Amino acid sequence: MKILVVDDELVSRKKMHKIMEQAGECESYEKGAEAFEAFKNALEGGNPFQLISLDIVMPDMSGIDVLTKIRQLEDTRKIERPDRVKIMMVTSHSDQENVVASLKAGCNNYIVKPFDKERVFSKIASLGFQIG
Repeated sequence: MKILVVDDELVSRKKMHKIMEQAGECESYEKGAEAFEAFKNALEGGNPFQLISLDIVMPDMSGIDVLTKIRQLEDTRKIERPDRVKIMMVTSHSDQENVVASLKAGCNNYIVKPFDKERVFSKIASLGFQIG
């Protein structure tokens, strides 16, 4: 499985990367714009990401904006829903507004910080991925 981790907070990004690399090949980015470019390049190169862990609150481009751009690109490419990348939003805010906005924009699941390996693996499994 090819995984993309996006979080502007260094500690959270490194922690999620360390957990995710146990589930597959993992790349990490600090900024939303560079993460979107990595997603686009991987898709165009024929080796797309299957899973993205995407922080909601980031300074350059919000996770919801990145999510929206990814879904628009998938629409443009006519990628059917079952074949689309699974996106798990990560937030330190459990407020309903961010969760609802993420779901409306097309995320598949979300996780609230702080997280641990068991919670992350449980969320990954709920998206239909086999781990280990």
